[in-house]
Amino acid sequence: MMRAVLFDFDGTLANTLPICYCAFQNVFKRFDNREITPNEIVEMFGPSEVGIIRENLMSPHKEEAIKHFYETYAQFHKDLVAVNDEIIKLLTSLKEANIKLGIFTGKAKRSLHISLEQLHMEGLFDVMITGDDVSNPKPHPEGLLKALSLLDVDSSEAIFVGDSDADIIAGKQSNVFTIGVQWLPEYQAKAFFEQPDLIVRNVTEFMSYVKVGVK
Repeated sequence: MMRAVLFDFDGTLANTLPICYCAFQNVFKRFDNREITPNEIVEMFGPSEVGIIRENLMSPHKEEAIKHFYETYAQFHKDLVAVNDEIIKLLTSLKEANIKLGIFTGKAKRSLHISLEQLHMEGLFDVMITGDDVSNPKPHPEGLLKALSLLDVDSSEAIFVGDSDADIIAGKQSNVFTIGVQWLPEYQAKAFFEQPDLIVRNVTEFMSYVKVGVK
């Protein structure tokens, strides 16, 4: 019996990749005078934004760069990330069906809360594990196992939904059913090298699988 659905965030629950690209490109241009592409940014994913900047920025002004990242992320979020009513209805329907909801993301708490507030998703999740909460980022399963423990849900009773190979690997190492999604305008894996148990390309298909109707 399914008791919990856990989600990645960027590219899965929200089309936030454009604001992530914008903020990182702004930081690297300002502090390293370096142009970086979206593909280069995706290759850095794993640690939180703070970890990415500390590991990849050449400038010694890393704390100032981190501050600038979050200022840029908050300033341009509304312009670059639209509220997705279909995703909100999906989450609300799952919650009304008494299914526990969780997030396991590489994002830091600060950027996640900015996004949740601006996208009207606050209060929908029973647990949120961010890049700040783990020692080992995805594809390591540490965060997912922590979320399952906090929810008091067995791996056989949970689904993990994500848009990247790192998500699917973390899910499989946690022994949960994995769903790869490609339902937003931008997502990380155009083709999954680590095959999910199921791939879905729209919310209706997902809800049909979990047998919960969107209201």
